[in-house]
Amino acid sequence: QLQLVESGGGLVQPGGSLRLSCLVSGLPLDYVVAAWFRQAPGKEREGVAGISNTGGITNYADSVKGRFTISKDKTKNTVYLQMNSLKFEDSGVYSCAAETVIEPTGPVVMGLDWSDFDYRGQGTQVTVSS
Repeated sequence: QLQLVESGGGLVQPGGSLRLSCLVSGLPLDYVVAAWFRQAPGKEREGVAGISNTGGITNYADSVKGRFTISKDKTKNTVYLQMNSLKFEDSGVYSCAAETVIEPTGPVVMGLDWSDFDYRGQGTQVTVSS
């Protein structure tokens, strides 16, 4: 069983930056594939970024490529989402999601499909506004 707790959301002006954190408890991150999703009011949930269990492989939605970076700190068992050059349309509730790897003999990568992840956090609000 994993537990995920997000933090770091808030209000930021367009062009600004935020760093979201997802503290993972229950397993070391070598056993965890993780991703960030977001949902704006009235819109469908969107996969933003994913990272392999090893941390060496990442994937991003086209809308955030070059602006967002997903990473892992295994010493803190935390997954981060660094968001730069934020735009109005980046606003929404950001949620961390994770799936476990039984035997981490190599990198495991998953697509950005919410339904594929068994473990989800409560979410943190990001508002980009002037």
